[in-house]
Amino acid sequence: MQAEDPSHPAPPPLGALLDDLEELVTCESYSADHAAVARSARVVADQGTRLLGARPRTLEIGGVTHLQWSFGTPRVLLLGHHDTVWPVGTLKTHPFSVREGVARGPGVFDMKAGLVQMFHALSLLPSLDGVSVLVTGDEEVGSDTSRALIEDTARACRAALVLEASATGGALKTARKGVSHYEITVHGRAAHSGLEPEKGVNAATELGHHLLALRDITDAVNARTGPGTTITPTVLSAGTTTNTVPARARLHIDARVPTPAAQTAVDDLLKDL
Repeated sequence: MQAEDPSHPAPPPLGALLDDLEELVTCESYSADHAAVARSARVVADQGTRLLGARPRTLEIGGVTHLQWSFGTPRVLLLGHHDTVWPVGTLKTHPFSVREGVARGPGVFDMKAGLVQMFHALSLLPSLDGVSVLVTGDEEVGSDTSRALIEDTARACRAALVLEASATGGALKTARKGVSHYEITVHGRAAHSGLEPEKGVNAATELGHHLLALRDITDAVNARTGPGTTITPTVLSAGTTTNTVPARARLHIDARVPTPAAQTAVDDLLKDL
């Protein structure tokens, strides 16, 4: 029988990983709730401290809480986030569970399982010298407060790895689409919809024409620059009361592009509306 090689410690049992995952998931961290994100950051910090042997720097930027560990002179950045898209209270309808080998709960896939795997993987290394860990709290809403922090940290490293879940079949993600957000606001004229609708100018109807035009814009961009661009209408609103011609309507648009050329085309065509 061979003696165990002390330089290659045994991986943690699955139960330990799941216990830590449950701890993170059951501390809800909806991006828009900064207090919830701060509570989550404390749980993530404690878990990382236990497994890495060092407490992180806690950075609050614009009300959002981020965590950073640095060991020696950083050469590799491990990047993640602890905020989620799930509003506080989601656990009541989507509790943490593990059934038939599948873990479920708000934030399991994106990306609290990645944080747990990262911490446990690092705990197996004989030395963390050269490792930088950054866990942000606003990735789901565009990394507005953490962008400069991410860029500054990455510039000092030779490589940056993001610990989100893999693609279908376990494939490694090597690139992501660029993202841009647009807002269309239509101004009309209010009027009583029963007494004098003809005196109104319906902003909702006009917005409907723009909404349908987005399909043609998507097709035009893909025909011009190649496939992969998506332009998705997301949040819509119009009007004030049920008996008034809407004087204002608003539409938010999420555009995803594979190339800078596609982004330029999207921008040109949307602005041409």
